[in-house]
Amino acid sequence: MDRAPGVSVRLKLTLSYTGFLMIAGALLLAAVWVFLLRYVPERALIVPGSTGTPTHGVFPIRSNLLRVFAPRAAAVLAFLLVLGLVGGWILAGRILAPLTRITDATRMATNGSLSHRIRLPGRKDEFRELADAFDTMLARLEAHVAEQRRFAANASHELRTPLAISKTLLDVARTDPNHDTGELIDRLHAVNTRAINLTEALLLLSHANKRSFTREPVDLSLLVEEATETLLPLAEKHGVTIETSGDITPTTGSQALLLQLTTNLVHNAIVHNLPEQGTVWVNTSVRPRTVVLTVENTGEKLTPELVSTLTEPFQRGSERIHTDHAGVGLGLAIVKTITHAHDGTLTLTPRSAGGIRITVELPAISPHTER
Repeated sequence: MDRAPGVSVRLKLTLSYTGFLMIAGALLLAAVWVFLLRYVPERALIVPGSTGTPTHGVFPIRSNLLRVFAPRAAAVLAFLLVLGLVGGWILAGRILAPLTRITDATRMATNGSLSHRIRLPGRKDEFRELADAFDTMLARLEAHVAEQRRFAANASHELRTPLAISKTLLDVARTDPNHDTGELIDRLHAVNTRAINLTEALLLLSHANKRSFTREPVDLSLLVEEATETLLPLAEKHGVTIETSGDITPTTGSQALLLQLTTNLVHNAIVHNLPEQGTVWVNTSVRPRTVVLTVENTGEKLTPELVSTLTEPFQRGSERIHTDHAGVGLGLAIVKTITHAHDGTLTLTPRSAGGIRITVELPAISPHTER
């Protein structure tokens, strides 16, 4: 925004310091005049019993003192004016020096340099708090931009793969007229289905990031029942047993997004499990201020380092899954985004016996909301 140039803050502070100093000096000189000089007699005093000679040299009169006091007072005020301007300018510069560093860092961030940090030294004060808050903001922005760039690169790669496969299949069919058309259609259908699923997952992830949803009362335990009933055929196909338990867990949010969150967790627990005789445990519980959804599954032993990366987009864990239900690598990324959009926390912990425990903690519904 273009604005007309104005007086600098440093000059304003300098004039303020000078004004206060001048006022203080004037009040001090006025106090001297009011409380001291007004008690000095206006005429010469005559000592009773004397010869009647005025005692000018012994008792000064007000007019004499005023002639001496007035130029001295003017000189003092002039000195205070110069001292206020010079000293105020220097003092204002020293005080505003941290603000200059913050402004420079802001300009650098505006030009795209998010790696710069102010790191203001000294004890904690208002400028130090502002600089630390700005450094924290820059760190989060840098991490967010890096994550978005990485996500865009991965999404481009993931979307390019099915398109490249489709092009290859079509090229092969064009050069080989005797190619089995039915097999080509089946393979193209599978590739396009994967591309559609990936696109829908990306749209869902973007929708959850924007938090553009209406909040309403939701019971997580009912969503668990719906998700497990939907995924029961998949669990039977993989030889996985699903065990559900828990209490009524009322919270607020988007029912569709929270159902997607629950479905993704149960789906991952089924697919990333033992080859046979696997188990999935789904539990809901209530804490004083939060509701908790916990999904555990059996499976291979995972390291904490690997588990910490599973919520990143297009991370599929180990290479133990190579089926048509392996997903597009956005399942837990969507869970993480939906959880944060609902002001919740997501915790992933490897189980000592193998598998993983995923805990989603969301704010409990307030008493005045539930009606």
